[in-house]
Amino acid sequence: MVTMDTPVTTFSEGPEDPFAVGSSASAVLDDRGAVVGWSARAEALLGYPAEEALGRPAAAFLVDPRDRSVVMDAVATCVRGEGWFGVVPVRHRDGRRVDVGCRVRAVDRDGGHREWFLVGAPADEVVQWETDRSVLDGLFGRSPIGLSVHAPDLTILRVNRAIAKFSGMPVDQHRGLRTSDFLIERDTDTVEGQLREVLDTGRSSVFAEQPCVLRRDPGRELVVSVSAFRLHDPAGRVLGVTQTVEDVTDRHRARRRLALLNEASASIGTTLDIAGTARELAQVAVPDLADRVCVDLLEPVARGEEPLKDMVGPLRRAAVRTVPPDVAELMHPVGHTMDVPPGTVQARCLAERKPVLDAGPGGPAASLSMEPEDTRDLLGPDTHSLLVVPLVARGLVLGLLSLWRSRRLEPFEEDDVTLAEEFASRAAVCIDNARRYTQQHQAALTLQHSLLPHTVPRHPAVDVAHLYLPADAAAGVGGDWFDVIPLSGLRVALVVGDVVGHGIHAAATMGRLRAAVHTLANLDLTPDEVLSHLDDLVDRLAAEQEPTDDLSRQVVGATCLYAVYDPVSRGCAIARAGHPPPALVTPDGRVRLLDLPAGPPLGLGGLPYESAELELAEGSVLALYTDGLVQAGDRGTDERDVDERVADLCTALTGPGPDRALEETCGAVREALLYDHPTDDVALLVARTRVLAEEKVATWELPAEATAAARARTLTASRLTEWGLEELHFTTELIVSELVTNAFRYGGGPITLRLIRDRHLICEVSDTSSTSPHLRRARSTDEGGRGLFLVAQLTERWGTRYTREGKTIWTEQALPAVRPERSRPL
Repeated sequence: MVTMDTPVTTFSEGPEDPFAVGSSASAVLDDRGAVVGWSARAEALLGYPAEEALGRPAAAFLVDPRDRSVVMDAVATCVRGEGWFGVVPVRHRDGRRVDVGCRVRAVDRDGGHREWFLVGAPADEVVQWETDRSVLDGLFGRSPIGLSVHAPDLTILRVNRAIAKFSGMPVDQHRGLRTSDFLIERDTDTVEGQLREVLDTGRSSVFAEQPCVLRRDPGRELVVSVSAFRLHDPAGRVLGVTQTVEDVTDRHRARRRLALLNEASASIGTTLDIAGTARELAQVAVPDLADRVCVDLLEPVARGEEPLKDMVGPLRRAAVRTVPPDVAELMHPVGHTMDVPPGTVQARCLAERKPVLDAGPGGPAASLSMEPEDTRDLLGPDTHSLLVVPLVARGLVLGLLSLWRSRRLEPFEEDDVTLAEEFASRAAVCIDNARRYTQQHQAALTLQHSLLPHTVPRHPAVDVAHLYLPADAAAGVGGDWFDVIPLSGLRVALVVGDVVGHGIHAAATMGRLRAAVHTLANLDLTPDEVLSHLDDLVDRLAAEQEPTDDLSRQVVGATCLYAVYDPVSRGCAIARAGHPPPALVTPDGRVRLLDLPAGPPLGLGGLPYESAELELAEGSVLALYTDGLVQAGDRGTDERDVDERVADLCTALTGPGPDRALEETCGAVREALLYDHPTDDVALLVARTRVLAEEKVATWELPAEATAAARARTLTASRLTEWGLEELHFTTELIVSELVTNAFRYGGGPITLRLIRDRHLICEVSDTSSTSPHLRRARSTDEGGRGLFLVAQLTERWGTRYTREGKTIWTEQALPAVRPERSRPL
């Protein structure tokens, strides 16, 4: 009999085998069941010292009578099988029951007798150890996650069955191989670099996703999630590194598709521009979904028009994007128009109105294509998959989205088709919205341009130039306008206005106001009277408008500046209704904003308008503009910014000298203030004043006497002779006689007669009466009433204008054609 006192070695890390010699309790029984060996661990576990245990039958002191049947069944099983493993209840020295995991083996001794070697440990430690062993066996035998153990030189020590499925080799054939035996070089460098870093630093890597291409299947790219940790023995020595490998390809692609959908939602349709939306679609699809993408729109759609139902071409390229970018040079460029050849994938897609995937033998290179021949020759062999998706909105096909794969190894799948359909569906709606907006915007622009003056008439009173820039497409067309309107007596009206708001409504209102201004100008009203009538008109227009909803009605309002310049007197009368004041540049180069009564904007009513009178030197430059010029761009509209831009305007107006062409002045203003596309319409009208030469004007003041008509005829004949207009003597004397006679009979005070010779002969008769003559057709029995009728028959135009002192009746006659002088005989 011996005591089994074996030194115990403890370890600081890792689970211990409970049956290891250094940590387990052990005992030896002879063939009669008496204890012949007892270890210190047994004494620690059960409380019996060796001197109490040795020589005694084990069943006598270690088995509780209540557990005798269970123990005897285990003994019988052990004898039959010459060994046993399990858990048995054992009585502790203090009487309590202890569950002990026990392993029994038969030992044959000399002499033919047999002994039994028992190794035991607390049952909970044995269960934990068995659980750990089961987990370890599961990791290598049944785990779906790959597990590989590598030596410090990164050769493989052991792999589980999941790794064997990756490699296509039996588990036992992996020992001694390396990662490079299974993966392509690119992925080998990545994996081994990660393992080497874990070995060197001891820092584990967790869930690092990376592409993976197996040598046995080079046409398929996987995405794997790799974690790695360093291995140590109980003494702390580095044994190697273990990595887990999980195939997350499906999860990665699903996550990528979701991210692409989110990106598409945020990136496609950010502008109401057809070409911009097509480019956004191409940018989202490359490189995450395809290597090459082109967006082709039906020709009417590209122009912003409604496509015909079941239309199959032609197509215009709206966007193209490739990886690498220089490949795009081999394809049809943006703006190229092409027919759709029958038999192509694109033709099938247009006809069937559903996605078409071409990934068969030979790839898309074997199919007809709309791309140039050299493109197919250069890219065909590597292009293994083509997907064409229709762009459909409101039941109409707008175009096609074509996607190719060549650099990516895997072909398009059904999930890719679904994703491409989502892209195309969103882009089609955005393109259709942009198309409809473009159509409406073009209609509004056409309306606006048709309502604006196409040319500014040349006029002897002023030299003019103008600048008009419509707002950007996002803001829509506006209601800014300008006009140069010839008036009687060689005077000219300069007009600039701005209707509140944007869109067709503003453009239509602008057209109505502009027509009204022309009508009021022809009545020869003063500027303040013109604005008063316009104010009433705008108020009536506002009352006529239908409400835009149940709570609001459309806002109708406008600002306007109206100026009248007389080249004979050099007088200028100006009035404004809520409009920015004009800038005046004097001939010596000084510039200032005119201090004019502001007046309320048109449509508010209640306050009168006032005209300001000033005298302009010859060569003065008058600049009229809308507020979009000084509030354009993104810098805001606070007072400081407006003042700065007005200062920039004044600087641009002065220029290098007074003789600069007015077109150059407009260009200088545009360069100084309109470097960004304006968010509001901009109208600028620049006029340089002229003064009519004294020899072209004749003015006389006649007394209100019966002889005034005769005196007027004499003066008129004399001046016409000086001007070489003898052919007009009779008609002009008749006109002057009739007008002076009417002034004498129905007017009062002195009579003024003025003749002006320019492109027409203008005759003006002024008196102090405000009574207006009326043209009527005299009856045969009437003794009078034919004077103005004769005047109207002898002139091209005639009319009446009122002044503060009375009225002026004027007429215009065409000058006789200049006859070429006959050559005299030698």
